[in-house]
Amino acid sequence: MRKVNIGGVPEHFNLAWYLTLKNGEYKAKDINLRWHDYFGGTGAMCKGLRSGEIDIAVILTEGIIKDIIEGNPSKIVQTFVKSPLIWGIHVANASRFKTIEDVKGTKAAISRYGSGSHLMAYINAKNNKWNLETDLQFEVIRNLNGAIEGLTNGDADYFMWEKFTTKPLVDDGIFRRIGDCPSPWPCFVIAVRNEFIEHNEDDLKTILDIINQTTSEFKSIPSIDKTIANRYEQELGDVQEWLSLTEWSQDLMDEETIISVQKQLLQLDIIPRQVDYSDLIYRL
Repeated sequence: MRKVNIGGVPEHFNLAWYLTLKNGEYKAKDINLRWHDYFGGTGAMCKGLRSGEIDIAVILTEGIIKDIIEGNPSKIVQTFVKSPLIWGIHVANASRFKTIEDVKGTKAAISRYGSGSHLMAYINAKNNKWNLETDLQFEVIRNLNGAIEGLTNGDADYFMWEKFTTKPLVDDGIFRRIGDCPSPWPCFVIAVRNEFIEHNEDDLKTILDIINQTTSEFKSIPSIDKTIANRYEQELGDVQEWLSLTEWSQDLMDEETIISVQKQLLQLDIIPRQVDYSDLIYRL
């Protein structure tokens, strides 16, 4: 049985992976798929792909495109979630900041450089016509727990993270959300190390076939909203809103979308150049 390591954030987007693993669907195909939670998000997963710690990552589009251009020996093989990610912009509950304009020029908490929380701070700055050189500052806080500590202690001033994941912290009076910033592209893709693709393409196809079958039927799973609410300690109404906004994909991201993402990242000086579609994707 071939061992395959896969990483992703421990959030509701990835429940389909948990369900298929729990059902033993990969083992039935002689694949020992091992899931690894990456609390540090996309930046940590990029590092994991580079080191060979994981073979596959369910990862933010913008982060993996940037890292492949910078030398990560991996390719995007599929879009996983085609709807945008809605990033909540959060401050400490006791913070003096009330609006997005109030945090202009202050310090953003980011999990690490190259992470979604880092790159989306640029998107938010662009949306609000800030000066990207003078109005952005960063404090590395590693993960969500680090953000709680950093904002509470005043080491950083605001923090961007998926709004439904952080909603319980808002409900508990730890964070206050002052705005939203949807990603201007499909949010999650599946990226795979080139070496793994080269030697294990059949296993990769099998893994994708299994997860795609589940995501295509995900919203019709009986009581899936209650399952998510219980597992991720979310309010049922929040889960139902999230489900209504979220669309999974079973297809490879098209060239037009990849070009559009790169254009926006280049405008923000996040990537040094644009590359060919074939440099970023692998068509199975």
